[in-house]
Amino acid sequence: MAEQSNYTEKNIRSLDWKEHIRMRPGMYIGKLGDGSSADDGIYILVKEVLDNSIDEYVMGAGKTIEISIQGNKVIVRDYGRGIPLGKVVDVVSKMNTGGKYDSRAFKKSVGLNGVGTKAVNALSTYFRVESTRDGKSASAEFERGELTKQEYLDETSRRKGTKVSFIPDNTIFKNYKFRNEYVSKMLKNYVYLNPGLTIVFNGEKYFSENGLKDLLEENTSQSDMLYPIVHLKAEDIEIAITHSKTQYSEEYHSFVNGQNTTQGGTHLAAFREAFVKTIREFYGKNYDASDIRKSVIAAIAVKVMEPVFESQTKTKLGSTEMGGELPTVRTFINDFVKRYLDNFLHKNAEVAEGIQRKILQAERERKELSGIRKIAKERAKKANLHNKKLRDCRVHLGDLKKDRRLETTLFITEGDSASGSITKSRDVNTQAVFSLKGKPLNSYGLSKKIVYENEEFNLLQAALNIEESIEDLRYNNIVIATDADVDGMHIRLLLITFFLQFFPEVIKEGHLYILQTPLFRVRNKKETIYCYSDQERRNAIEKLKPKPEITRFKGLGEISPDEFKYFIGDDIRLDPVMLDKSMSIEELLTFYMGKNTPTRQEFIINNLKVELDFVDDEN
Repeated sequence: MAEQSNYTEKNIRSLDWKEHIRMRPGMYIGKLGDGSSADDGIYILVKEVLDNSIDEYVMGAGKTIEISIQGNKVIVRDYGRGIPLGKVVDVVSKMNTGGKYDSRAFKKSVGLNGVGTKAVNALSTYFRVESTRDGKSASAEFERGELTKQEYLDETSRRKGTKVSFIPDNTIFKNYKFRNEYVSKMLKNYVYLNPGLTIVFNGEKYFSENGLKDLLEENTSQSDMLYPIVHLKAEDIEIAITHSKTQYSEEYHSFVNGQNTTQGGTHLAAFREAFVKTIREFYGKNYDASDIRKSVIAAIAVKVMEPVFESQTKTKLGSTEMGGELPTVRTFINDFVKRYLDNFLHKNAEVAEGIQRKILQAERERKELSGIRKIAKERAKKANLHNKKLRDCRVHLGDLKKDRRLETTLFITEGDSASGSITKSRDVNTQAVFSLKGKPLNSYGLSKKIVYENEEFNLLQAALNIEESIEDLRYNNIVIATDADVDGMHIRLLLITFFLQFFPEVIKEGHLYILQTPLFRVRNKKETIYCYSDQERRNAIEKLKPKPEITRFKGLGEISPDEFKYFIGDDIRLDPVMLDKSMSIEELLTFYMGKNTPTRQEFIINNLKVELDFVDDEN
């Protein structure tokens, strides 16, 4: 028998608030990350502080919020009512303490659990809060949750409001850096949901007059919209809808009380259902739900009394009730869509005709593809059973809780040696590997039919589970892992083209990345340094004098699994694939993958970056 360890009173520990947050940060802010993903912990910290300022605006206090991020230091300043001075320390350092338990003060708030700023405090090497009200102010400073300084002023000329400054702890968020693109998207969502609010980020102003209509216009080019955005509002609900001319799958942006519910929830499910029901009743036809929703791009925002979310990070609504005397979430949204969308369609015949044409087109395409789809699904199922292409992770094999989906990553790689190295090095709990056989097809200008006819695309689509909607995406992070040579770059381009052509929302919503792997290894008997550029190689040589051993990695397969585990573990470097807002997807694909050879040739020549091959420094 295995030796049993003693279990006594000595094994029982009680952690104080900051110890528990620091020991189990994932419970409070989701995944940690290094800032390369929009849902990494450092952005959740910003959001938790910002939510309090937004709630002040919602309550009619303070029309401007100022945010500064310089290096790793974040400063958020609002001009709301200010924290009651005698409670400044308590609200940032005592769990389950806050004004949002009193619905008289905060009726439809996001921050309900009295946890947010405490988590920011505990997970920061420096945290300062300052409140000003009634001509007086109080401030407190902390280090990793420990109070280090307090100050109270009986008289001040500062404007009322709250100012929070913090620096995330780099022992928890390793090698992190803030990406302004992610912060900018977060702030734009806040102003879309709060017309009249001004947010100033590093000197740049964000403001919206038209709410969710502005959001869809920001995320969809005018040339790709089948009809002008349908924008409908009432108390506690707002929706915006259009259809894409070129996009195949559904795309949704959903919000509750100003919080971006990236994983949807009861409100989004109710909207999708209500949209289908209203369309069927308007046309008097029992159209297939997938045909009605195909290519739809929509946003929905609702305000709920005391919402229940499925996690502290508030990415999925679990509430079934709107609160107060209102009906259920499902009934409330269904009644609104039925009344307002139906009225709109009766008054706007051109839009109604455009939607019906789109539905009929989707119906024809679905029927044309039905036979191919059936065969393709059987092929994908058979391939998965024999584990030919996909080495899945335990989250999806049923060995781990599904709520760890946010931690999952799928590496897409090419060749047996590269996929072998990653497969042997990966974290089998959350990391999966999909192996390509040679270069994928150039899918530019091809129809969705090719996704089912081409074995690689069909199996990749099945592995990701994105045929109908990104809502069921199986992996939060999709990472293209190819060699850092011309062939590897070409494979990257072809895969990005595939996603842009058929599943652009994968990129729009920040799920696609490029894996960075080191080009050089520089080492002596005491130390090894991995270098991702020629400049890093030179710096390493300088550091490891006298002459160290230098290895040039020419492909992923050359890196041993023992080494590879560092590059896809805690020190992983990912470059997010982001869309250039100045060009539509169609324009991007036409320019980079079309037949405009002279124009593209000129662009390459003008933007060429010369990469020098490794040369021994003695030569």
